[in-house]
Amino acid sequence: MLQVIKQPRSVFYYQAKASKHHESYADERALITSIFHQHKGRYGYRRIHLELRNQGIMINHKTVQRFMGQLNLKSIVRPKRYCSYKGDIGKTTPNILNRNFTATRPDEKWVTDVTEFKVKKQKVYLSPVVDLFTQEVVVYNVTNNARLLLVIDMLTSALSKLKVGEKTIIHSN
Repeated sequence: MLQVIKQPRSVFYYQAKASKHHESYADERALITSIFHQHKGRYGYRRIHLELRNQGIMINHKTVQRFMGQLNLKSIVRPKRYCSYKGDIGKTTPNILNRNFTATRPDEKWVTDVTEFKVKKQKVYLSPVVDLFTQEVVVYNVTNNARLLLVIDMLTSALSKLKVGEKTIIHSN
């Protein structure tokens, strides 16, 4: 028959092999689809790959990713939560310092801010008060959450260091 249509024998064997290759992953495709729908679209290719491995099916993660693309299976992406305190919007105080970060006497001007660090895969928040005259830290507070209590405790302990009747300017972003 190949001689009649003037085709080499390799065409027949190539087509036979290609059709078997396409059908070889039919079971895996069905499993990927069932796992995806079983978990309500929350599983991406990484978790589906792990689920297949747990079931004893050894398949490359890139193959799972390719099949999910071909089957148009896209997992639901969780939105990232915003975890910083915004405060009372609209209430701002006038900028008394106007970028004049020099002081003529101790405890005249203090500056403060809250800084976030990552320590051992955990967030840690530091809130120091720095005297602009001596450039030293007056007081600081460290917690593992950025709550209003962090700043209130820091300000309470900082103001307790002032002498009776002494006034200071506290600047924060």
